[in-house]
Amino acid sequence: MNHLHAAELQELLTIARSIGWGAADILLNVQHLDLNVQDSGDGPVTAADTAVDAYILNNLHASLGRREFAYLTEETYKTQPLEERLSKPLVWVIDPLDGTKDFIKGTGEYAVHIALLEDDRPVLAVVACPAAGTLYFATLGGGTFVERQHETPVPIHVSQRKQLAELTIVASRSHRDERLNQLLQRFPVQQQRSRGSVGGKIAAILEQQADIYLSLSGTSAPKDWDLAAPELILTEAGGRFTHFDGSLLHYNQEDVSQWGGLVASNGHCHDQLCAEAVRLLAAIDAP
Repeated sequence: MNHLHAAELQELLTIARSIGWGAADILLNVQHLDLNVQDSGDGPVTAADTAVDAYILNNLHASLGRREFAYLTEETYKTQPLEERLSKPLVWVIDPLDGTKDFIKGTGEYAVHIALLEDDRPVLAVVACPAAGTLYFATLGGGTFVERQHETPVPIHVSQRKQLAELTIVASRSHRDERLNQLLQRFPVQQQRSRGSVGGKIAAILEQQADIYLSLSGTSAPKDWDLAAPELILTEAGGRFTHFDGSLLHYNQEDVSQWGGLVASNGHCHDQLCAEAVRLLAAIDAP
């Protein structure tokens, strides 16, 4: 059921892009301050996460109010009544700082994610990479654009590489367990580059520096706010983002963790990559 017209989506995108740049500025400005790092149990939370979360929410509330939209963010979802977000078809999903460890270490490989869901699927997305001075944005059916500071946005597309031997996987430095390591070691694509933050990994695919990203849940799994915005900027640039079985991700469920295996790719060998991941994982998990 369609709640948003194209013109409304463009208005919302203008607001989200402006907030994305504002959030990027805050992160660049606080980078050199004392970050006051605490451990939330799900990983480090910095004063920067909290400040940017408040900035994004305050600006969305000021522009749009709370009546029509629900808001799901990494910083607030645990204290929010479940019904508040499950009862609304339009939900903003926000990760104020994706790649907190990289932010703390000063690698520059962190991102801001803002996505709008309509009936549990993304229809608008902004991924800002502050250290690179770039912001990617997409709307469903409208393509993906990259905006570099003070420049006009231009369309961006994934690579046309189709041979497995030509492809490159972008992987995490920090979130890797033994199963994922084994899967990557056996995977038919062996060229690898490391990049922090899911938004940064998907940006590498958009910039044609890589072609594939694999995620495999272990004791924890990526959450909605890690994936919703990166998924749309990838698929609107010609890529695909699915579970290992080829099915689409659904967001804003009771459990906001995305369990199992996920493949993001430039789309050309996607089904083959999924089949290969399923086959290899079965062998790894065999008793």
